[in-house]
Amino acid sequence: MILRDFLTPERVDLHLDGTTRDEILDSLVSLLGLDDRSRTTLARTLRRRENLGSTGIGKGIAIPHCRSLVVNRLHLAYGRHAGGVDFESIDGKPASHFFLIVAPPLEVSGQYLPTLGRIAQFARDPEVPAKLAAMHTAEELFRLLDAKGM
Repeated sequence: MILRDFLTPERVDLHLDGTTRDEILDSLVSLLGLDDRSRTTLARTLRRRENLGSTGIGKGIAIPHCRSLVVNRLHLAYGRHAGGVDFESIDGKPASHFFLIVAPPLEVSGQYLPTLGRIAQFARDPEVPAKLAAMHTAEELFRLLDAKGM
């Protein structure tokens, strides 16, 4: 599984707007190109998921994720917020890098959990947070993913 296969330039935003967790989730959901009703439903589902426990894994990285009927296949998006946002991360620091994963409840391909695992593996690389912070274009993200075999 290659993460790059699930990302397009339209699903990458290096200048996320928002100052709260909920605003960041809304911005990430907007990258998926869904209709208004689906965006609202998905944002609500992601908020409920975050209320169960933060997806902020530390080192400035969060991986908000959920399953939802509003999609029929796995979707992945990446967003960066320069100043960082309180995401109640496990290390107590603000999150600046957000990898959104959304998949349907019944997924024949079984890509949801492996995708979550690949992003977590990618995030554990000590070089990754600084390289993500230094990017200027979506293409740089794609090159980083390629270089890391992701």
